[in-house]
Amino acid sequence: MKKKNILKGVLFVGFGASIYGMLATFVKMSYKEGFTTSEVTTAQFALGLAGLLILNFIQTTTSKKKLPTPSRKEYRTLLMAGTSLGCTSLFYYISVQYIAVSIAIVLLMQSVWFSVVVESFITKKFPNAKKVVATVIVLLGTVLATNLVNLEVKLDWHGIFWGLLAAASFTMTMFTSNTLATHLPVLRKSMIMLTGGSVIVLTFLFFAQIGPLYSENLRSFYLNFTENTHHIRPFDYSIFWTYGFILALFGTIIPPILFNLGFPDTGLGLGSIISSLELPVSVTMAFVLLNEQVILIQWIGILLILMAIVLMNLPSKKEKLIAEELN
Repeated sequence: MKKKNILKGVLFVGFGASIYGMLATFVKMSYKEGFTTSEVTTAQFALGLAGLLILNFIQTTTSKKKLPTPSRKEYRTLLMAGTSLGCTSLFYYISVQYIAVSIAIVLLMQSVWFSVVVESFITKKFPNAKKVVATVIVLLGTVLATNLVNLEVKLDWHGIFWGLLAAASFTMTMFTSNTLATHLPVLRKSMIMLTGGSVIVLTFLFFAQIGPLYSENLRSFYLNFTENTHHIRPFDYSIFWTYGFILALFGTIIPPILFNLGFPDTGLGLGSIISSLELPVSVTMAFVLLNEQVILIQWIGILLILMAIVLMNLPSKKEKLIAEELN
């Protein structure tokens, strides 16, 4: 029975990571059809929130027992934590405007060693040798995966900047998701956090697209950050029935549900290893659907990053002995 549960967990987490890995490719495709970052993120979060509201209502009405509800403090905390969810999508989608999806996903995966740094600050302990080695491997893999060894390659610094910001925000999302209000039902917790993320997305929509269209002061403010005025135009609602449903389903509904169903059976270590499938899936999708060039040295870099994730999550001898004693 135990093996069967682990297999079920692996399938849930693996499927969730694979679906999430496809997301950036669809975002890039929507950009090619003229949609803006504001339109893409707004459609994803609005439809995702609507979907979670429906699922949460179904769960609440069909549940045989009363589901726990968050306190006012927990509600405020989850809303604040959800802002990192909105920032991750926003920063990640901005980065793929400037760089290839295969590069952007590698930058997002820097959250692997970002989390090590954050953990060391929180615990006030220097990371162990295994985590340090894994971090070095991730950095080496990143150099290869982004093809920085090729002196002719020029990466847009805007894309790198936003990609690393996305990784930092994703690190915060992972920490808050695993530590805050863990007693709440998955759908209810996800809905509250997504509401917080929606505030960030709608704020960006106002300042980057809608506001500058009707206010010269906001237009002047916007032009302090970029000379690109392409995004200043009326909202294109066709995003909702073209890419919006796919983005919401693949980005804010299915993966979180599958992760929360799978992680209890796999455990955090094995689950983290399986969820790293997002990296090769994302690169493969970009290669197949967007015709992005991915050379051998980049695949080697991606393999190194995956190896580092496995290394970081392998149990130590001490942890194995404790597990054997408990069994």
